Amino acid sequence: MTIRVSFAALVVAAALCGCASTSESPQGTMTTGAASPDGQQPSSLSSPGRAQPGNPGQAMSAPRQEASARRSVYYEFDGYEVKPEYRGLVEEHAKYLRQNPQARITIEGNADERGSREYNVALGQRRAESVMKMMRVLGAAESQIEAVSFGEEKPRAQAHDDAAWAENRRSDFVRQVK
Repeated sequence: MTIRVSFAALVVAAALCGCASTSESPQGTMTTGAASPDGQQPSSLSSPGRAQPGNPGQAMSAPRQEASARRSVYYEFDGYEVKPEYRGLVEEHAKYLRQNPQARITIEGNADERGSREYNVALGQRRAESVMKMMRVLGAAESQIEAVSFGEEKPRAQAHDDAAWAENRRSDFVRQVK
């Protein structure tokens, strides 16, 4: 199994290994449980860890992070383009689908609370579809992927500030269970 590791992830991992402190701040660190920094459980996700929106390239405390454990792609305000730091994650999920033709995945697009309900549903759909299109280009079958939008209805962070809004601008990979 080939694992692609970015230079930034290696630098961060090396820096984390060299730290003398054993306490971790909830902001800007990788989580090892499914809970977000505010303690909320992400809906229908079982991710042992994910990057915080402010530091998406940060390495997990574990030496290796499987694609199945990283389940969120984060976006800029009002954007739906998959940023370069998340392309490897999308590639890993597409590879999983190629190797497991019976597997199915739903990509749930989300938006922060700003904007009208209708606008946020449309933006969430564009976010989910941008990930889906990338996965199809990478060889995943169309029949394996469903793109849906929840707009602002499934916030991960409940606060009303920039950090919470960044956490809520995302697409989540959710495996379908039959």
